[in-house]
Amino acid sequence: MGYAPQAWIDHAALQHNLKRAKRAAKGSRIWAVVKADGYGHGMLRVASSLGDADGLAVARLDEALQLREAKIQAPILVMGGCHTGEQFHIASEAALQIAIHDSAQLRCLSETRLNPQSLKLWIKVDTGMHRLGFATSEITRVVAALQANPAVAELNLMTHLANADDRSDPATKTQCKLFESLDHSHFDACSIANSAGLLGHPASLSDWVRPGIMLYGVTPFAESSAEDEGLLPVMTLQSRVIAVKQCRKGDRVGYGGTYTCPAAMPVAVIAIGYGDGYPRHAPSGTPVVVSGRRLPLVGRVSMDMISVDARTLPGVKVGDEAILWGRGLPVEEIAGAAGTIGYELLCGVKRRVEFVDIGPGEEA
Repeated sequence: MGYAPQAWIDHAALQHNLKRAKRAAKGSRIWAVVKADGYGHGMLRVASSLGDADGLAVARLDEALQLREAKIQAPILVMGGCHTGEQFHIASEAALQIAIHDSAQLRCLSETRLNPQSLKLWIKVDTGMHRLGFATSEITRVVAALQANPAVAELNLMTHLANADDRSDPATKTQCKLFESLDHSHFDACSIANSAGLLGHPASLSDWVRPGIMLYGVTPFAESSAEDEGLLPVMTLQSRVIAVKQCRKGDRVGYGGTYTCPAAMPVAVIAIGYGDGYPRHAPSGTPVVVSGRRLPLVGRVSMDMISVDARTLPGVKVGDEAILWGRGLPVEEIAGAAGTIGYELLCGVKRRVEFVDIGPGEEA
């Protein structure tokens, strides 16, 4: 209500980005990654526009169950897997595909009685990320154990790329070669590529690919923009000017007075802050688009407000639209100014921000 912040979710842009992923996939099937509440966009909201994907991928069992409760019947991959017998039972009943990456999970599954042929599993192998996954030397043992389990209907193999966001880093080729060196005869399907692999490393294409951040219109690469990669922003975070202060030369703006006005100047106050998910550590100079004009942030970000230097926008007034990121202002640029990544900003948008769905053919 009023001048509270809004996050516009552009479903046409989401569908455009999925089509971009399909072109890059060159026939590989697509797990559309919707974990972390759809990268902050709303998991159920984005899932409704990703029907052309071959399946949806999440991190945790509870996310998958939310999708099933919403009557989504598409294949769903739980990349974090199950950790108790009860969770394996639930996953089996919900027809979920489950990643298995640790010996504790393997033991738990062996001790759990499930219906025959009720689980499709993805063995995760560690090819260089050194986070989750079995060592390559363990795969033969793991495969034998799972093939002996009557509950297992299908075995697949996956890995995760550590440095694919750097096209020049040889680690991705090394990981792909190690993955390909494994005996694939035991597996129904394989998967390597994330967004960066899909867009930048053809060697990572396999039966399935797992695009995440690119679906939301953010480049996975430091050296290229979303526009360079043919992507459109899905979220536009916007608010409005709620006050215009006529400051004098020498006036200090905001908490701590960290910005001193170099001249008499208008300072526009915008209704958004770290309580809404705007990064508190964004420095003075971070761009904000007000009424189509880029203006620099001045002073500290407050819980509910930020201030901008409005000298280049004559006639700025209460009610003027302010875009924090999205259309015309890439989230990657704001993330770079704040010393973080676009993923964090998108995932950090708070629930007190109003989300507004923009359907294909509609305008905000």
